[in-house]
Amino acid sequence: MRKVLSIALISVLLLSSCAPNFQKQEEVVQDQKESDEKAIIPKYKISDDYYRTILPFKPSEARGLVVNNLNSKYDLNEFEIGLMRVAQNSFDPDKYLFQEGQYLKAERVRLWLNRKFTPEQLKARNMKESDNIGLNPLDDEQGSIAERNEKNPIYLAHILEHDYLVKGDNGKVSLGGVVIGLALNSIHYYQKEQYGATFDTKIPQETLEKEGKRLAEEVIKRLRKIDGLKEVPITIALFQQESRTSVVPGSFFTYSNVSKGSSQLGDWKAIDEKYVLFPSSEATEQHRDDATSFSNFKQDVEAYFPNFNGVVGRAFYAGGHLQELNIDIPIQFYGKTEGIGFTQFVTGKVMEHFPDYISVQVNISSVNGPEALIVKEVDQKEPFVHIYH
Repeated sequence: MRKVLSIALISVLLLSSCAPNFQKQEEVVQDQKESDEKAIIPKYKISDDYYRTILPFKPSEARGLVVNNLNSKYDLNEFEIGLMRVAQNSFDPDKYLFQEGQYLKAERVRLWLNRKFTPEQLKARNMKESDNIGLNPLDDEQGSIAERNEKNPIYLAHILEHDYLVKGDNGKVSLGGVVIGLALNSIHYYQKEQYGATFDTKIPQETLEKEGKRLAEEVIKRLRKIDGLKEVPITIALFQQESRTSVVPGSFFTYSNVSKGSSQLGDWKAIDEKYVLFPSSEATEQHRDDATSFSNFKQDVEAYFPNFNGVVGRAFYAGGHLQELNIDIPIQFYGKTEGIGFTQFVTGKVMEHFPDYISVQVNISSVNGPEALIVKEVDQKEPFVHIYH
């Protein structure tokens, strides 16, 4: 099951039991683009759910685009981590190494995310016909702005590439497969005039899925024309991002595998994953028992401080079952000892109200920033607790 380690917790683990030991790292020769580069494969992983990352780390040229193209930090994080979970269906974390995408360049991604343009629109934008490769639908400029955006919304928000490498018998590593994520808009935002008010139109789920699969077919055809990607297996997955105001992320809902050297998508396989906000009517209606546990926890926490009402949870469900729960408790402290006492109290309530089979993370914060972190892993009798200083 996916871990919910925060950056702070990961730092603690790295500084304590998992400090880098370069004598125990494995040096190999990376065979990439016909050049021999020295590379290091760490022997240890922080979790069975994560891939080892080949060193030195090579950032994707298109990495910065994801921040601008997705609606929230929640979508941003889940799009990347969720794509790794999808990858595990095809690429065993014990056999494959992770590397950020090296083949989709930033300019190519930008052009693919454009709309298609008419000759007149190209001229107005000072663009060449060879750059008219946008995957989003043409705005034919017929009708009002609202009518045009409702008829032809922007479906594709972002494209993310992850590369998975394998080590051969010759001591070299090479590309073993690629996973592509397509982030799709569930809501299309637009403006009727520059710097004016923002309007939106909701995209029905069935339309989103249909358009996403159509886009996937075209993306695969284009990937096969890129040097280095003509033969490798490719997995492509569809991600539905939430609205800009959502406090829970979207999720991947289907994926397809493309065989080595093929441009034909295989059968689409459903992904049963979803994030649910606690408390909410959705949580109460669809996950009553879990909602009751959270409600009891929330009541106990709020009873600690009169007139306090700020406990929010984000629950991750897979296969209809609760896997992990992230809880945020923003509160005002008047002293460090008060914060320590409150953290001890909350830790006890975490162990009291939530079952052993789920992972729980509680982030306690104030106007000064993070105050404490509580992490209870599956079947863990003693939770990890960290007080920030």
